[in-house]
Amino acid sequence: MWKTIKECLYILFGGVIFSVGINYFTIPNLLSEGGIIGLTVIAHYLFDLSPGMVNFVLNTVLVLVGYKFLEKRAIIYTLFSIFSCSLFMYITEETGKRITDDPLLAAIFAGLLVGGGLGIIFRAGGTSGGTTILAKLANQFLGWSMGKGILLIDIIVVAGSVFIIGLVKAMYTLIAVYIGAKVIDFIVDGLEEKVAVFIISNSPQLVLRSVTNKMSRGITVLEGRGGYTGDNKEVLYIVISRQEVVRLKNMINEIDEHAYVTVHHVQEVIGKGYKAS
Repeated sequence: MWKTIKECLYILFGGVIFSVGINYFTIPNLLSEGGIIGLTVIAHYLFDLSPGMVNFVLNTVLVLVGYKFLEKRAIIYTLFSIFSCSLFMYITEETGKRITDDPLLAAIFAGLLVGGGLGIIFRAGGTSGGTTILAKLANQFLGWSMGKGILLIDIIVVAGSVFIIGLVKAMYTLIAVYIGAKVIDFIVDGLEEKVAVFIISNSPQLVLRSVTNKMSRGITVLEGRGGYTGDNKEVLYIVISRQEVVRLKNMINEIDEHAYVTVHHVQEVIGKGYKAS
């Protein structure tokens, strides 16, 4: 119960940050956004409709259309995320004022706040609502990947906004969308980002014992063969957090300064000892 309450509080907090980005930076500077929120902003420019109300209606309709593609828990969290963002967008509509006249600064802070708010919501288990559902529908009927679906939807909305806000403002919008995407990635994955490390050393057993004893991490030994020399080698493979990389490299360097080490980003880790992302 406490975990659920904490996640709901995070979603509410994310909704506040998201709304400040929209009503204090995006709309006052005639910028737009990708996805459903972009349609919401454009509807406000064209018809002077309440962004909070439009966001709520569009996303709720899409949830009803695509409910069968979501699990029950996902539907509940999605609806709560939509309610949170829409509520605080509605509350801050009248108080939202242009903090800066510089469109570049507006784009940067819009990206930081909108991306930060959505990142917190995603981290708590919520979703962005409509865009995610549209991407699922595209995956189901067109065979598109989720990433491709979300990207194309964002591009279509931003491209369409050119006719409303102009090419220059649309270009600033792309900056905001890009920054927002990076902020979301950092909040969702950055603090727990995992990397895979391959180690080829002349003293593999010493490295193995050192890592096992000092880092309390499991390590896999793979059989390899040198392409030039033909010599058999033991290749060590380990998955660790990004923060542990420097410590691991220092440990390896103390044992074998000529060891060959490669570090690769890991998209997702599932298994005992790791939290599924």
